[in-house]
Amino acid sequence: MDTNDSYIMHTIASKLVNREGYEVIHINPKEIWLEQYKNKHSNIVRLTLNGYDWKNHLKKDIFIVLQKVSKMKRPFKSRKMTLFNVYISSQYPIDSWEYLKKPIQLKDKNFIQHKMFYIHKEDKEQEILRLQHSIDTDSFEINDKLPDSEKEKQIHINREQLINKRKSKQETVEKVFSYGKPFFTYVFIIINLLMFFLLEVKGGSTNTDTLLQYGAKYNPGMIEDNQWWRILSSMFIHIGFFHLLMNVMAIYYLGILVEKMYGRWRFLFIYLLSGIGGGLASFAFSVNISAGASGAIFGLFGALLFFGFIYREIFFQTLGSNVLLILAINLILGFVVQQIDMAAHIGGLVAGFIASAIIFLPKKKKIVIQLFAALVFAVSLLYLVNFGIHNNLNKQEYHLMMLEESLSDKEYEKVVKIANDALHAKGNSEAIIYFQRSYAFIKLNQTNEAIADLEKSIRYEPLSEAYYNLAYLYYEIGDEERAKENVIEAYTRNPENKDFIKLYEEITGESL
Repeated sequence: MDTNDSYIMHTIASKLVNREGYEVIHINPKEIWLEQYKNKHSNIVRLTLNGYDWKNHLKKDIFIVLQKVSKMKRPFKSRKMTLFNVYISSQYPIDSWEYLKKPIQLKDKNFIQHKMFYIHKEDKEQEILRLQHSIDTDSFEINDKLPDSEKEKQIHINREQLINKRKSKQETVEKVFSYGKPFFTYVFIIINLLMFFLLEVKGGSTNTDTLLQYGAKYNPGMIEDNQWWRILSSMFIHIGFFHLLMNVMAIYYLGILVEKMYGRWRFLFIYLLSGIGGGLASFAFSVNISAGASGAIFGLFGALLFFGFIYREIFFQTLGSNVLLILAINLILGFVVQQIDMAAHIGGLVAGFIASAIIFLPKKKKIVIQLFAALVFAVSLLYLVNFGIHNNLNKQEYHLMMLEESLSDKEYEKVVKIANDALHAKGNSEAIIYFQRSYAFIKLNQTNEAIADLEKSIRYEPLSEAYYNLAYLYYEIGDEERAKENVIEAYTRNPENKDFIKLYEEITGESL
């Protein structure tokens, strides 16, 4: 290896790093790669001591380098880049090769422009000036008249400096991803597993009564009985094994990563606040009974996005693309698959981002941002609670859940009151609401009111059960003509029902 060539290479690299803020991507005795990220564009400088006697060999090396750069996605900060390919060698192609100095625009998904320089003793000053002008840097002189011993000493100094800068950068990245050791990730996984086995033993994780008994999100319980603890308890309950499996896997992979980055106590704070935020979003926008750690899991995505907001460069050079892709896939699935509680997912994602801003990253503090984030979080929770209460009370689905509960408890006067409220709420469930209120009227011995509700019910939707009950009530009050008319309708709509057959035979006197 020529001492003078090595001296020139290390001197150029040192000046670009110290003066222009280039970062060392790769370094070995014969090759150095540098990068400068500026205005969403990467300038890549490749300095190499490889020399060639023939243009075809040089051309082949250029092609290999371009292919390499095109495939290397992670190390570079931008897909838009200019590659300054600098050869430093006393070897010189003996055939015509100067046309290779012309800029090459690579037709690729990455926008890559290639500029080649060949520094050798015959036109060293000219090529160095061309390089300086091309990369838009201040001119610098390279004193290659020094004795070899002094050059070797300077090579060693520059090389150690470049290696240390590279090492320091790597250590910074490693520290960011290894602040804490996972602890609460495993605690949450164990709690979720234990709760699942408890549900299975007590009646099944897909049994509605069991889910409600052990803390699933149930809006009527929260509004009517102040059971707000369900927001927290529902984070540790899962509906079915597949639901558990998917969420436990997500907690394991995302949890370990986030807990290492933020530390265990910050992770605990983010996880719980994300779950609470996701749960309240679900309460506000979804009436359905729900459970699961999805809100907290999406909150971990939010924590990763906040990390990317603070450490943008590290984020996109390491895990950024994968995180955004996985998050996008999950959000799309949430919009496509109706069974997924999208409100909990988006609520958890936003809550996780805000919670991360409140607690911030280790060894970093921005009090104004943290206080503002805390205020936003508190206001958002209060808004979700207030909006959720009014939104639920204005939905017929909410009142139907209360109707079912009251009917199950045989609180028929309460059923009538709830049904009255339900009929003033938004929805398209009038048929079932009138039907259920009619049942309560029957139990309260208010036959005329029950008949009136059943007549209204079949006008909205011709339920066979409503015709059956009308037939029964008309038969009870002696209106056999109407009783016969309704029982025929009930039997026609459901000829397999034994109760319908029995009443049909009793009213019509015909045997089926």
